[in-house]
Amino acid sequence: MPFFGEVYSSEIINKTVLDPRGEDLGRVKDLAIVKGDPLPVVSMLVIERKKKTYRLPWTDLNIFNKKIISSRIYKDSLQVYDLNEEDLLVVRDILDKQIVDANGAKVVRVNDIKLEGYHNNAVLIAVDVGMRGIMRRLGIERGSEELLGMFKTRLPYNLISWNYIQPLRPKLNAITLTVPRQILAELHPADIADIISQVSREEGAHLFKDLDIETAAEALSELKPEMQADIINAMDTEKAADIIEEMPPDEAADILSDLPTEKAKELLENIEKEEAEDIQELLGHEEDTAGGLMTNDYIAYGPLMTVSEASARFKQHAREVENVYYIYVLDKDEKLLGVASLKELILAEPDNLLADIMETNLKTVSPGEDEMDAAEIISKYNLLALPVVDEQGYMHGIITVDDIIDVLLPPEAKKKRRKL
Repeated sequence: MPFFGEVYSSEIINKTVLDPRGEDLGRVKDLAIVKGDPLPVVSMLVIERKKKTYRLPWTDLNIFNKKIISSRIYKDSLQVYDLNEEDLLVVRDILDKQIVDANGAKVVRVNDIKLEGYHNNAVLIAVDVGMRGIMRRLGIERGSEELLGMFKTRLPYNLISWNYIQPLRPKLNAITLTVPRQILAELHPADIADIISQVSREEGAHLFKDLDIETAAEALSELKPEMQADIINAMDTEKAADIIEEMPPDEAADILSDLPTEKAKELLENIEKEEAEDIQELLGHEEDTAGGLMTNDYIAYGPLMTVSEASARFKQHAREVENVYYIYVLDKDEKLLGVASLKELILAEPDNLLADIMETNLKTVSPGEDEMDAAEIISKYNLLALPVVDEQGYMHGIITVDDIIDVLLPPEAKKKRRKL
């Protein structure tokens, strides 16, 4: 069958199909596609004639291009077509649906479909997500291009190759792209969360499942609480527990507090004992308090440790801590004695003791104090982190400056933690 060059679906839909005598056979209503090698192929045209729909198999076509579509059969040979949910149709299932543009880390809309000839078939090679697709469907692409040409500018082409699109199913609300894991991992977790938030829950959960544990943990903390709960509830317990365990304890506690109590307990039982205890401790504090805002993920050493030894241990321990601004100096009972900044640690002599370089005039807050009091202390004294210490001097955790920013300018995903 002669099919040369390229054609867009907008140039085919509503086009008249001619029979061998050149008479009107009907108008193209849709295109059905099936899996092909290497790309999906058009298997039949759905044509409309006198308000009835008929199927016109690709093998019954004689000519198919943007100028003319003709058939080898006459109207008496047409078979009635009843819209089938199992068929994948271009207009019904793909046009105007959302897809993920991994390069731009955003969700875009399919405005048109690009077809090309390949071994006597029409294959789907790309989706048009740009302004050209919209203008082409409105029939004003050429006129707009001529107008812009007067100003020495051009309409950009914005096509996404079909190679990046996942195997499709009929009646999708959104279409996600097959993004190689190495590319997905390079996206910022906030970008991944934004993508997941813009597509359907089904597609978002599918995309999330393709993430490695570390990336999934970072992206999960950026999602809205209700979506966090949906994703965790939809996953098997073992993988969900691995993701929760990978997160900083304060963020893990935020997510678990939004889950049903039984689900949260089930996950805690599948997390390593030490991490589970850290999370449970945080869950025991009231919201709007320093204890409810803090994390118990920090680095602390004894006062008689040398700077050289502390530096060596720090290189190992800092890998497991989200934010490190200070080293806290505790006695054997875990009471706070002082704090040393990383700058002081670097500048000190290797044989100095931490007791020699630590700052003892400390600013602290108690677990039950209001979170806004903690914010005021951090702001007033230009601190990067504030120790949370009880009346007996025992250290419970720290409040970091980014926690305070979340209090003052809460992102949409943040929500107050409830006690289990």
